[in-house]
Amino acid sequence: MEKSNILIAFDDSENAMRAVRYVARWFSPQCKLTIFNVIVDTAALCDMESPELVPIFKSKQSQFCSLENKKRELVNNAINEAAGLLKEAGFPEENIHIKQQVKQKGVARDILAEASKGYDLIVMGRRGISAVRDFFLGSTSHKVFSGARDISVLIVN
Repeated sequence: MEKSNILIAFDDSENAMRAVRYVARWFSPQCKLTIFNVIVDTAALCDMESPELVPIFKSKQSQFCSLENKKRELVNNAINEAAGLLKEAGFPEENIHIKQQVKQKGVARDILAEASKGYDLIVMGRRGISAVRDFFLGSTSHKVFSGARDISVLIVN
């Protein structure tokens, strides 16, 4: 797939990193790559100062927010690691783009919306965040695969 425009759906999971390693190994360095991360906006709760907030949450808000900040730091570190891995594999820096956006419609729908902006392929890991969450809500990779109409999806195991 030379000169393709590839969207790599990414979170800080090992499966997402495995997808990056797959791209690094099997795709031409001439491909344009976008490492795309959807930020689940629970961090907006940290900025809330509403009197309606439940007192128990208010008392734990600073602890919750410090966890959210740590999670963002982990995601950003993982994205930088992924970009570094691609550079080491020979992808020029100008062909590697990082895009993060706050969740708008849902992680899978946001990935599909981004993919509709001119990408040739979506690459993602089989599972990301949590097997328990996937069991109850369905995996993001399954939702992207099922929802993709005019674009190919490569799910890396």
